[in-house]
Formats: sequence, C-alpha cells, structure tokens
Amino acid sequence: MLPDLGDSSSSTLSPQMERKLGESVMRDIRQSEPTYVEDPEVDDYLNSLGYKLLSAIPGARLDFEFFAVREPTINAFALPGGFIGMHTGLITSADTESEVASVLAHEITHVTQRHIARLFGAQKQMQLPAMIAMAAALLAARSRPDLASGAAMAAQGAAMQGQLSYSRDFEREADRIGFQTLQSAGFDVRAMPSFFEKLQRFTRASDDGSAPGYLRSHPLTVDRVADAQNRAQNAPYHQHADSLRFHLVRAKLRAEAPTEPREAVSVFRSLIKERRYANETAAQYGLAVALLRNRQTAEAKVEVDKLRAGPVKDPMIDALAGRVLMSAGEGQAGIAFIKDAVNRNPYYRPLVYAYAGALLDEKRTDDAMGVLGEQLRIYPQNTQLLRMQAKGYAALGKRLLQHQVLAEVYMLQGSLPAAAEQLQLAQGSGDGNFYELSAVEARLKEVRSRIAAEAKQPK
Repeated sequence: MLPDLGDSSSSTLSPQMERKLGESVMRDIRQSEPTYVEDPEVDDYLNSLGYKLLSAIPGARLDFEFFAVREPTINAFALPGGFIGMHTGLITSADTESEVASVLAHEITHVTQRHIARLFGAQKQMQLPAMIAMAAALLAARSRPDLASGAAMAAQGAAMQGQLSYSRDFEREADRIGFQTLQSAGFDVRAMPSFFEKLQRFTRASDDGSAPGYLRSHPLTVDRVADAQNRAQNAPYHQHADSLRFHLVRAKLRAEAPTEPREAVSVFRSLIKERRYANETAAQYGLAVALLRNRQTAEAKVEVDKLRAGPVKDPMIDALAGRVLMSAGEGQAGIAFIKDAVNRNPYYRPLVYAYAGALLDEKRTDDAMGVLGEQLRIYPQNTQLLRMQAKGYAALGKRLLQHQVLAEVYMLQGSLPAAAEQLQLAQGSGDGNFYELSAVEARLKEVRSRIAAEAKQPK
C-alpha cells in the first residue's frame, strides 16, 4: 500500500505533471545518441523484466518505460512519470539477473512512492520551468554531480542544491519496498545485499576515492547495507535461475561496448578458450556479435551456425543469424530466414522490426509497408513501427504521409512543437490529395490548440 503523501506532493506536482516532466527529460535523452540505446532487443528485455516486477505490485500503473543508456558506469535512475533508465555498465557488471532486478525494483519504488513529487513539495512556489530544470539536474546528478550542481544553481539557486539527491528516508523506503517487490516477483532477494557489497568493493578499489555513480546519487550507509542483509537472511530461500535472455543481452552489450571491435573479439575468444563464462551459449553469441561488428562476416556466420545447431534456441539468435546473412550480401536468404523466425516467434517484436527493416534494405518497400501496416493495426502507438513506416513512405516518394507519420511519433513522445513542424512540412509537400491534406490540417489545428493551452498554464 502506498503511504499517505500529504499535500506537499499532490498539490504541487500532479501525476499528469510528473508525466510531462518525465517526457521533457526523455526528449533530451532520446536525442543524445549514441548515449541512448535504441536497440529493440535490449529494450524488450528491460521492459519484460520491469513489467514482471510491476506485476507483483498491487495497483501499480502500467505505463512505465524502461530503457538503457550506453555508459560504462554502474548506475540507474528514475524520472518523474515512470521512465526508468539503466546504464549498460550496470547490466554488464551484474553477476545475476536478480541483481539487475533488485536495482529496477528500487527505482520503480521511487516512482510508485512519488519521491520526486515529494521533493518538489518542499518548494511549493516552484514553477513548471524550474521543475523541468530540476528534473534535468536530478538526472545529471546520476553521473556528474559537478555538472548537476551548476544546473541546479542556474535553475533555482542554492535552495535547490540541497535537493539534488534523494533523502536517506526515501532511499531506505525504496530499499524496503523494492525488496518486497523483488521477493513477490520470485527473484533471489539475496541479490540486493550482494549488489550493495559489490558497490562497496568498487569503492574501496578506487584509487582516486570516487564512488560509482549509483552510490553518489543513492548514498549507501552502513545501516542500509545491514538492513538489506537482515531482510535477506530472514526471508525464505528462493533460488532464481537466470534467463537465457539476460545472458544474451549482457553478452551483446559487452560485444558492442565502445571499444575497438577487435578487442571485443579477442575478449570473447579468450573467455571461450578458458571457459570463463556463466553461460556458454551467450559467450558464443557475444563472439558472433563482436565478429560481425568487426566485419568478419564469414567467421560470424560460422559461430552463428554453431549456435543454431546447438540445443538452445532463442529468437535473439535467429535475429543475429538474419543480420549475418544480410551483412554477407545474401539479402533474399536473410529475408526468408527472418520471416520464418517471425512465424515461429510471432510475439517477439524485435524480429518483426528486423523483418520489416530487411525488406526496406532490399528495396522491397511495398512488402515492408504491408508488414508494418499489419503490425500498426495491433500496436498503433508503437514509435519504432511508425518511424519505419515513415522511412517506407520516404522511399515511395510519399512526402506528405512521411511527415504526417513523423508528426505522430513526436506527439507520442510529447514533443508538440516538433509535431507541428512535421505537419507543416506535410502541408507543403505538394503530393497529397484533398482528403490527406484535410486530415493534416485538422491534426495541425489540434496540435496548435494543445500548444496554446499549455502556454496558458502557470509558468
């Protein structure tokens, strides 16, 4: 059950305003590629794991979004409105899936308990622009406290500086409720104290005395560690077997880490040769990803063939096999292979994206648009599918429809000015019929009305 938040959170920051704040920061994050990880397989895994935890929370809302940020540091963060980010360094350094889940459970609690709203509640006169600036500063504090300090001072002055980190009470609450969520979802609760101990080891091993990002933004006290250990000791023992998907995603992120591709190949070859891996299939998969990244396509194909001949099956392996075929110049064979994989795994959307993308790459645009149209009837607000549809319209020379679809993408991401700009481009495309232009004009009028309404809100 959620605690009574009192007037300070609900009167200052409504759930709708929290969502708007989160969307504002997410727009900046999505535009910060290559930092933002736009990988359907990583995204699918994190959201599957996150929603497994959410399903264990009675009454939890189901509009969370889990995503990854390509940073080597051990870190994670929660934004207002249910956006939860995880650094790739945390995933690759985790020994078990339950460790990753323990961090997600902690961050989910920050959202469900409305900790950010409660922080803002102390500043009752804070206006929306200042709230957006503080939300951005909170995000910056996750990895660069020095930059966050400057952002906070620019936004609100010294008073805001004291609120850059969650209070210790919030951290303890996130630990306690996060532990309950972890246990209810069937994960190994010993992972939470295990993760804390790992962070402490990293801290002691640091020569310059700097702590991992997660410790800087989530101060780890002796009491918190002891509380986590006591909870784990008093809880019934439950062993959680790591999913193959966890191992595959971790291997993929390691193979795609921002190092020289040949170094990644060397690392995975050594791991396999010396049998230093938690999962052999994932190690072979990681080697194949690294080889493909290093443009050693023929060798990558050999490794993928070994995986496909083995007893372990997973659509991530099928998707990699398709990518290898496409990279080898066997476009039609790649398309046929991915299509067969989609038929065998119809609910694994990353394969659907791969299939439509392969069709677009091979200039089979009409076939791709058929696949995308069918999927969009099921998932009409899927931005990945919509972006691919816009690419298809561009290939067909249908500029009005291209900009119209991109406008919908921006609207779904909460960027109304960008949506209006795309609709204006659609109006000036010169290739739409009367009905298409009428639809664009009506949508533009709606978007402008929403922009005007937001402008009238208290600043």
